[in-house]
Amino acid sequence: MKNYKIRNVVPVLIFLLVLMPVSVFSQQDKDAASAAKVQGEVAADSDSYIIGPEDLLNIYVWREESLTKTVPVRMDGKISLPLVDDVLASGLTPLQLKEILVAKLKDFIDNPNVSVTVMEANSFKVYVSGQVRNPGVFKLRSDTSFLQLMTMTGGFTDWADQKNILIMRKEKGKDIRMTVSYKKIIEGKESDFAIKRGDTVIIP
Repeated sequence: MKNYKIRNVVPVLIFLLVLMPVSVFSQQDKDAASAAKVQGEVAADSDSYIIGPEDLLNIYVWREESLTKTVPVRMDGKISLPLVDDVLASGLTPLQLKEILVAKLKDFIDNPNVSVTVMEANSFKVYVSGQVRNPGVFKLRSDTSFLQLMTMTGGFTDWADQKNILIMRKEKGKDIRMTVSYKKIIEGKESDFAIKRGDTVIIP
């Protein structure tokens, strides 16, 4: 009787062992796909992303193949499209740019249907130098705080002065210099803050 039970249990165990890796890999694939989807949606955030020079935009005009283009934002902040020529894109969200293009195309097309997608977010750059493990230029595709940026650098070196970090930024044509303490922010004594386009962060 015992031998009979063993003979029936063994095939079941073998089946489960074969099936288990398939289930694990299947879940990993789903997780990876979900992560890729999230990353792909960040740059096309029409509500908050501000277009800037060097961004790459896809302009899609429904049923108008000659007007559907992938265009770079030039250093003067403009893009070039058939019929409407040069259009200022820098400083606008994709949604705002869409509304401008719709208004301009109405002179040539009945009820134009336009979509604007940021294919490459190249303009939101911040610069990190000094005593971090991975200094350099960081392209940000969504709102990023100071603490998040420090994580992206891989952390501080052993010689870093974490209490006297210099932030340099330009606002309304003026140069602003701020000294912040990473340790105080971590301890809750000072508030974290948003990194802005063009910021330079220097860790002494």
